[in-house]
Amino acid sequence: MSASRIEYSEKYADDHNEYRHVILPKELAKTLPKSRLLTEAEWRGIGVQQSRGWTHYAIHRPEPHILLFRRALGTDPQTGRIDPELERQARDEYKGQFGLRAK
Repeated sequence: MSASRIEYSEKYADDHNEYRHVILPKELAKTLPKSRLLTEAEWRGIGVQQSRGWTHYAIHRPEPHILLFRRALGTDPQTGRIDPELERQARDEYKGQFGLRAK
């Protein structure tokens, strides 16, 4: 199965996490476990390519070929660890987008 047929959404966020969804070819999705989330080794093993820190967090039952991922705001994409300064910047950016005041 070609990884070039895997589609990636833009990232979107709330005040705690950033999210993205990954759309797999339906033929590939049919080979995946139906009742549990994928480990990082599993989703990387089928050709999903993302920076570090992403977690497969939910199964979208109506469309199981769409994998839902999230990671904490401020996650360093090189290490997968939360960087307090990156987290502050990401939260400030999120609040600025929605006109919320920083606390």
